[in-house]
Amino acid sequence: MTADASQDSGSRADNEQTATWLRQAKAGNSAAFEKIVVLHQRLVLMTSLRILGDLKDAQDASQEVFLRLFKYLHRFEESRDFPPWLYRMTVNACRDIQRKRMRAGTLSLDELRASGEIPEPASATDLEAELTLTEKRRLVSDALKRLPEKERAAVVLRDIEGLSTREVAGILGSSEVTVRSQVSSARMKIKKFIERRSRRS
Repeated sequence: MTADASQDSGSRADNEQTATWLRQAKAGNSAAFEKIVVLHQRLVLMTSLRILGDLKDAQDASQEVFLRLFKYLHRFEESRDFPPWLYRMTVNACRDIQRKRMRAGTLSLDELRASGEIPEPASATDLEAELTLTEKRRLVSDALKRLPEKERAAVVLRDIEGLSTREVAGILGSSEVTVRSQVSSARMKIKKFIERRSRRS
């Protein structure tokens, strides 16, 4: 079995298990709901962090997502896929937090930027590769923070979370053409940002 086939098999198993827990949770089983939270909390937190760029805000968004999930669980139709519904809740919770930031005048997302330069790597090849990967991730993270809200959500869901254009369009409530345009624009801006930073170093 290939790695992709194994991953797909694991995803299907998770989805089937989640479907079982959802039925139980809708029937009032609190332990089943807790299992749903445990299984999906990392996905929600990491998606929120990539969209918001701030750990505290991401934690607040994650908490809000699961509060909403509990509140609106009865609305979930078992014939639908759960992950897109959860992603949609996550994006909406992040948008609400971003709106609060705008009203409070605290929209800056630079709080988590590294304050100093990465030290010179040791001569070991593996350490050098690790530092290079860390720097690339930091640059992408910084670039994401500078994107408009809709472009950031689209590129996070499409390129980082690996969802299809159709799934992203459904989650964001827009057309596939719009998503493709947003992702293309976001990729170009990220590329230019990384190139500018690379020239400075």
